[in-house]
Amino acid sequence: MQKRLFFAPAAVISFILYFTVFGDRGLLRINHLHRDLDDTQKRLTELKEENDKLKREIAALQSDRRYLESIARRDFGLVRGNEVIYQFPPAAGKGAAPQGAAPVQGGVQAPGKAAAQNGAPAQGAAANPGQGTARTGK
Repeated sequence: MQKRLFFAPAAVISFILYFTVFGDRGLLRINHLHRDLDDTQKRLTELKEENDKLKREIAALQSDRRYLESIARRDFGLVRGNEVIYQFPPAAGKGAAPQGAAPVQGGVQAPGKAAAQNGAPAQGAAANPGQGTARTGK
């Protein structure tokens, strides 16, 4: 009889302890939710920083002509009319002399095509500012 009285409270206590640790609102679930909250807050901070960076870039694109020009030069290969562009094909070795290098005035020459093939330098602004491009202003 004494053993029966001992097992009943022990069973109730172990039942309560089980749900306190492993239940839907148990300690493990709370720990998991705290980790998720920390990860979400880190992601929120990163997104806010990226949003601020994009806002600064939008403001620069709307007001800063030099920044706009640098984007046009870098991404689209645009040049001014008074610039001479020298474009060299990628060299196989460091000591190899570039073949087909020719000046292009006011535009960018397609890689691998020498101006001598066309008879005259190419004119206009063209994309594709490949490797080995050198710009000089007159």
